[in-house]
Amino acid sequence: MEFVTQAVTEGYRVLSVADDEFVRAHLAGFEAIQEAVRRGAVRIDSIAQRYTAGDVIDPERQVEIYATATESALAAGYAGLRAVADVTRLVGSPEQLDAFARYESLVDRYMAGQPFSALCAYNRTELGDDVIAQVACLHPKASAGATPFHLHAPRDAEAGALELSGELDLVSREMFPLALDRVDSRATESELVIDATGLRFLDHNSMLALSELAERRAATVVLRTSGLMPARLAEMLNLRNVRVESPL
Repeated sequence: MEFVTQAVTEGYRVLSVADDEFVRAHLAGFEAIQEAVRRGAVRIDSIAQRYTAGDVIDPERQVEIYATATESALAAGYAGLRAVADVTRLVGSPEQLDAFARYESLVDRYMAGQPFSALCAYNRTELGDDVIAQVACLHPKASAGATPFHLHAPRDAEAGALELSGELDLVSREMFPLALDRVDSRATESELVIDATGLRFLDHNSMLALSELAERRAATVVLRTSGLMPARLAEMLNLRNVRVESPL
């Protein structure tokens, strides 16, 4: 558990939320973590203590819980908060998955400006690749092969913007519109800016999805990319609510 041991070494408080078997298998064998538990730097909660089967989380409330915990860690003299959780039971149904994906986008934006980070674990065998991809695509990083694209809050850009990277093709035809609906986009002055300089490929279905997003948000999507194809597609499809710009 490098994520946990590194956090402890760097002076962060760590919160682990998982089932007892996960904790025994992945945490108990590390003496440094055991010592951190004894002095309160690492807190281990059973996931059953926090959530019951079938729970649908409130995305905004969940972010508030971690924000409060981060403030508490800072007040106690820690550098911030790190959380690691096995969230398999929180994405088992379509309703749970939708709520959790929206939460993941919100908390990612919170993490961009606060001393908080989290590592979510999923049982791939139990959930399947599609479920994991729907959540992984809303983060800047994920396990190799988990998602063909990433759509998330920026780390160093204007408030309200998004970053888009990877590839958008037939594989992501259904998942990309879902991600656009769930992501915390925050249009500013009737414009929703998307930094797509990390995007390697984009097809016409993805451009249409961006146009539909602009219509729903009553805003113009500004797609910043150095690629030539997006501008050509916008012109060919007559997408008046999607403007393609070269990066600043």
